[in-house]
Amino acid sequence: MSAKRQSKGKANGVSRKKSKIVEDDPPVLSEEDDDDDRRSDDDDVDELAEDNASLRVKGPDHIGVVLLTGGTNWDLNGRKSMPKGCKSVGRNLYEPHLFGPLKDNRIRLVVSSCNSSHTIFITEEGKALSLGRNEKGQLGVKDLLRRDIPTPIEGLPDHAIVNAATGRGHTLLLTDRGAVYSCGDNKNSQCGVKSKEPFVTTAMRVKYNGPPIVKVGCGAEFSILLDCKGTLYSFGLPEYGQLGHNTNGEYIERAGAINFATVKLPKPIITFVEKTKNKVEILPKPEIRDFACGTNHTVAIDDHKKAYSWGFGGYGRLGHSEPKDELQPRLIKYFDVQRSGVKHVACGPAFSIAINEFGAVYLFGQMSSRGEANMYPKPVQDLHGWNLRSIGTCSIGLVAAADDSCIVWGSGTSSGELGLGELKKSSAKPCEMKKLDGLYVEQVTCGSAHTFLLARDLSEDDKDIIASMPEYKPVVA
Repeated sequence: MSAKRQSKGKANGVSRKKSKIVEDDPPVLSEEDDDDDRRSDDDDVDELAEDNASLRVKGPDHIGVVLLTGGTNWDLNGRKSMPKGCKSVGRNLYEPHLFGPLKDNRIRLVVSSCNSSHTIFITEEGKALSLGRNEKGQLGVKDLLRRDIPTPIEGLPDHAIVNAATGRGHTLLLTDRGAVYSCGDNKNSQCGVKSKEPFVTTAMRVKYNGPPIVKVGCGAEFSILLDCKGTLYSFGLPEYGQLGHNTNGEYIERAGAINFATVKLPKPIITFVEKTKNKVEILPKPEIRDFACGTNHTVAIDDHKKAYSWGFGGYGRLGHSEPKDELQPRLIKYFDVQRSGVKHVACGPAFSIAINEFGAVYLFGQMSSRGEANMYPKPVQDLHGWNLRSIGTCSIGLVAAADDSCIVWGSGTSSGELGLGELKKSSAKPCEMKKLDGLYVEQVTCGSAHTFLLARDLSEDDKDIIASMPEYKPVVA
C-alpha cells in the first residue's frame, strides 16, 4: 500500500494554499506599541526569573572542538539550483574538517536539523552564534544576509543560552531561566511573537508565561516547547495535525480556496489517545520527558518511557502500521507489546528513530526515496551492540556518535554529509566514518546537507587526531 498523500488540492474544484491568518490575529502595532510590547516581554522575563530564582535550566556538561563535513554553500544546500540573487560560495567537504572559525573557541552545543541550512552554536559561556542561510532572518542578525562566519545573535538577554532548535526558516533559543526567544520566518506564526513583519530579524521573546521551559523543538514550520512539569506546547502551521490539537486548521477562506488557521501563541497539548480497531481511548495526560520533531511530525516520550507520535503519517513515520495523519498524540503500541520502554528518539523528514531501554535501535518510516517504508518500528540489526549517545538526521540519512567512533547511514547523499570521502558518498547500510576512528564525539547535529560534530579534545590522543585533520576556512560571500 502506498503511503503517499493523496492530493486534496483539486477536490471539488477547491485549491489549497498556506494561510497567513492566525488564531486571534494581533492588532497592527505602531512602532511605539511594538516597543512597549517588547518592554513588557522583558518585564515578563524578569518576573519569571524572580519567581524561579533558584531554578536554572541545565545545558550539556561537555565542551569540545567543532568539526564539519558536507555542503558549505548554504544558499544551495537542499536545493536543486541556486536562487536568483544569491552568490554561489562554498564547497562540499567529503570528509571531516576542523571548522576554522571556531577552532579556538570552546563550544558546548551545536544545533541544526534536517529542515535547516543554518546552524546555531552555543559557547561555553552561554553565548549563541549563528551561521548559514538567512533569507528569512533565521540567524537573528538584523538583516537577511547569509553568514559564513558564526555571528552573535542580536536581541538576546544577558542570561545564558542553554539550548536551541532550528526549522526551515526559523530559530528558537532557550535561556537558563526557562524563557524562549525566536527569530526568522513568522508567516505561519512559528516564531510565536507579535510582529508586523513576516520575518523576525532580531531575537524576540516568545509570548509564554507558564512554567519554565526546559526544551525547545522545531519542525519545518511549527514549534514545540516542553515545560518543567512535563507539558508540551505547540504553535505554527497545523496543516497535517503536527500541533497535536486534534485539528489541521483547515477552513474555506473563500470559494475555491482552502487555508489553514495557524496557532500564534504556545498552546498546551492536552489530549493523548490510544487507538484500536474498534475504539479511541483518551489516556490520562502523561508527563513528557523528551521529544523530537521531523519536518511535519513529532515523537515524544513520557516518564514511563512510553512513546507517542502525531502529525503527517506518510510512509509510516508515526509507527502506527498505517500512513494516516494523527491530529493528536497517539500511543505507539509496538513498544508496549514488546514490553520495552523508549529512552531516546530522533526524527528525520520522513522517518523516526527510537532507542529502547536495552539499547536496541528501531526505524520507522522511509529514510530515502529508494528505501523500504517501515510502517511500524523495526529493529536495525546492523546497529546492534553500538551505544548511540547522539543522533543527527539529514535529509536522507543519519550520523550517530557511538563509543569511540561515528556511525553513518544514508543512500543518495551527495554533498559529503556522511563524511565517507569523495569516492563513497553514501552507504545503504550503517557503517563507520573511518576518518574519526579513535575520536570521542560528544554530539552530532545534521542540517539538510551538512553535519557538524563536537569532538572531545581533552587527551593528547584526541588532540593528535584533530590536528591531523584538514582545516576548513570559509570564503566570505
